[in-house]
Amino acid sequence: MIGLNRNAAVNERPKAILFLIITAVLWSLGGLLIKSVNSNPLAIAGMRSGISAVLMLIATGKPRLNWSFAQIGGALSYAATMLLFVAATKNTTAANAILIQYTAPIYVALLSAWLLKEKVKLLDWLTIVIALGGMVLFFIDDINMKGVFGNILAAFSGVAFGLFAVFMRMQKDGSPIGSVVLGNILSAVIGIPFVFRDMPDQKGWLCLVILGVVQLGLPYILYSKAIKHVTALEASLIPIIEPILNPVWVFLLLGEKPGNWAFAGGIIVIAAITGRCVIAIRSSQGPSVSGGVEG
Repeated sequence: MIGLNRNAAVNERPKAILFLIITAVLWSLGGLLIKSVNSNPLAIAGMRSGISAVLMLIATGKPRLNWSFAQIGGALSYAATMLLFVAATKNTTAANAILIQYTAPIYVALLSAWLLKEKVKLLDWLTIVIALGGMVLFFIDDINMKGVFGNILAAFSGVAFGLFAVFMRMQKDGSPIGSVVLGNILSAVIGIPFVFRDMPDQKGWLCLVILGVVQLGLPYILYSKAIKHVTALEASLIPIIEPILNPVWVFLLLGEKPGNWAFAGGIIVIAAITGRCVIAIRSSQGPSVSGGVEG
């Protein structure tokens, strides 16, 4: 029986890695699709989350809700991540929005010390300093107020993203998917009323459907299946495809080019976070669980 289980796990592994790659590629379409909808950012975020919530309920069934502090905190931080990321993408370049949000592991380290009582190591502080240094470079290119405002929104989105990861970790023995569904519903309740104030055109509605189904809903379903059959290193590093591809699609199809300083800052942020993940996982002696969420 053990041999059969082992063979099944081996057979599932290539499919799981493929699911992770597909997930990251689909997540990376966010910048392009958000910028293609001519509507209020809150309306875009609300419709995307509403459609995603419906798809997830159909695919996974009714989530188990216990209304714990962690589950509610996860839902609130998830909704904040969705709303802030879309608003950031509308007010700065797609590259800035996704790469600044990618500083979330910095806040996870800080918040873990506070909420989970986990010790922050010297390497964590070094990573934080390097990543924050890279983050400063994003603001050099954006001398206009709209760009700076978008970068600030992206930074808050990273904080919310980090909070979400911590609250999800607090639910390792509970029902973390409940936070995602509740967060989508909350984001929809907040954002959808703005649709009636700033109605999208026909192209915008098509992009909203793709955002909800293809860019957010389907990837979460694939990710939840893949995470059971891959290593923590793979689960941490494969999704890095998202922040790399996100600005590429926007540049190729919309012509939006990140500034040179922002490009350099993005490389620093990704290198710092990736290096920290690799060192942490390789130095870990026991099994670890990794999870994530996209903006």
